[in-house]
Amino acid sequence: MAPFSIVTLRGLGGPKPSPSPPDLHCRNRDVDLSCNWARYVMDQINFGATPPTLPWAVVNTHAHREGVALENLARQGFTAYCPQVRRRIRHARKVQDVLRPLFPGYAFVQVTPDKTVWRPILSTLGVRSLVRFGDDIAFLEDGFVEALQQRELGGAVCLPEHPYAVGQDVKIAGGPFDGLIGTILNLEEKDRLVVLMDMLNQKVRVKVQVKDVTSL
Repeated sequence: MAPFSIVTLRGLGGPKPSPSPPDLHCRNRDVDLSCNWARYVMDQINFGATPPTLPWAVVNTHAHREGVALENLARQGFTAYCPQVRRRIRHARKVQDVLRPLFPGYAFVQVTPDKTVWRPILSTLGVRSLVRFGDDIAFLEDGFVEALQQRELGGAVCLPEHPYAVGQDVKIAGGPFDGLIGTILNLEEKDRLVVLMDMLNQKVRVKVQVKDVTSL
């Protein structure tokens, strides 16, 4: 599952195919966490806000080439954006905070549906592909990128320490409890939640991964 398979993508009409091509999927823990942040941001969007002048499309970049893609898109006159967050890393007994993409391998670009306008993006250095519905590019729901930009401070998106809170009702999305609804009792380390669920007329506590729950 790509971070944007759980974000509403808009096509140009007609049936809505899957927004995630086969090569766009979560490959590591950072991307799994990005899926949860995408859900969180969608929950916070004010859909009554004024939409942007141009819609935002999703660019899939080559590995660790988000900056290269942004630079070369800007040279062509495109407005592009790659949200970043601060990550704490340890190297040679030193600890430092560095900026890393919130959605590794992805960036956003403002563009019209006109193929003559967006086709050059596909041959841009650093760009691997555009997320598309068939031959047409898909666009993010209005307000998604703006919601991220409003949370920036010092070049990094400031998000809550955890996208969920104690007492919040969530739905299990995966595993043996798929589809069940429960209430968060505790937030544990290593991205785990303790959830209270009603099973067979009994209250049962279970531990689940953050990536396996969704907000109601």
